[in-house]
Amino acid sequence: MKLPKIHKSIFIAISIISIGIALTTSSFTVKTLKYIQNIQAQKQNLSTGLEVTKKELDTLKNQDQVKINQSLQEQIKSINKTYNDSISSFEKIIDLKTQKQDTSKLDLLYAQIVKYLSDKNYASGSAVLTDLNNQIQQTQSKIAAANVPLSNPANNTPPDSGYSLQTVSADGTNYNVAIIAADLNSTKVIVDTASDSDCKDNCSVMPLADYVSRNGAFAGINGSFFCPKEYPSCAGKTGSFDTLLMNKNKHYFNSDNNVYSSIPAAIFSSGSARFVGQSLEWGRDSGVDSVIANYPLLISGGNINFTESPNEPKFGARGARTFIANKGSTVYIGVIYNATMGESAKVLHALGMGSAMNLDEGGSTALWSGGYKAGPGRNIPNAVLFVKR
Repeated sequence: MKLPKIHKSIFIAISIISIGIALTTSSFTVKTLKYIQNIQAQKQNLSTGLEVTKKELDTLKNQDQVKINQSLQEQIKSINKTYNDSISSFEKIIDLKTQKQDTSKLDLLYAQIVKYLSDKNYASGSAVLTDLNNQIQQTQSKIAAANVPLSNPANNTPPDSGYSLQTVSADGTNYNVAIIAADLNSTKVIVDTASDSDCKDNCSVMPLADYVSRNGAFAGINGSFFCPKEYPSCAGKTGSFDTLLMNKNKHYFNSDNNVYSSIPAAIFSSGSARFVGQSLEWGRDSGVDSVIANYPLLISGGNINFTESPNEPKFGARGARTFIANKGSTVYIGVIYNATMGESAKVLHALGMGSAMNLDEGGSTALWSGGYKAGPGRNIPNAVLFVKR
């Protein structure tokens, strides 16, 4: 049957559309299949990568890298400790030299330690270091034994004025104490410094006698802890100290880095003394005579404020302990011989001190009253002095 002309045109159009749809569908299907195949390939690659990573992780776990790393860290820690301990021992030898002791045998032992460490023979170096420390302790004990208690009876009453060397009994033990007393109403406590302003390295230092002489002082003692140039650990900061101090010229040293300091401080004015547990408790009043910070605070409010501390092993060794203290309007400076830091607190408590603070010690120990009563010790960056008002 012959179709009408219009129907034939429609048929042709429909056919063309059908073919186009078929071709489009076919093209879409091909692209979709390729996309799916790519995803599957990526998935396979990812699965393969994860499997390889898992095997590598299992291998690492089997090698126990964590334990190996921990073991290496322990070895490094031990090596660092040996090096640091050797430096500490060397500085103790320096202190003994400052006290005019023969250290030739100790020097030889230290040379052996350096050789072992340079050869990475840490076990032998550590063994010799133990021997060296034992011999240093024996030498320190001999020095301490030279300061045996005086034969005279114990006297726990401090002098009213001037210098006294007396036996003080504390907690059943006798101690030699060199002590100088002065009335704050007639005596001005000043702190003199070798530098005129803050100093971080190669700072000026002087012997205590020079401080006494240039200020016309009648008594003096070494000041705060500092970094001696002889100490290897002080490289880059020799002669410096980082605690708060106001010198005789009213300059506050280390003021910026002591705004929040927990280091104790002593403040002296006409007729009075004040001790604070932390430097941050003190402003920057220049109307007082002097301010000096150091640690530890031994006596506070008439009570013992310090006991032996495992965190400060050097405080547990016997030696000369210097101090500054007050009892009412009387100020005291002095040296307690052959005592630990905790024992020095007991001695000062036995003397009835209201407040007391430790000063520098070891090779820096120096006390002056008409001449050296202790020391002279090494040159120092600051000193506490008694001058007449």
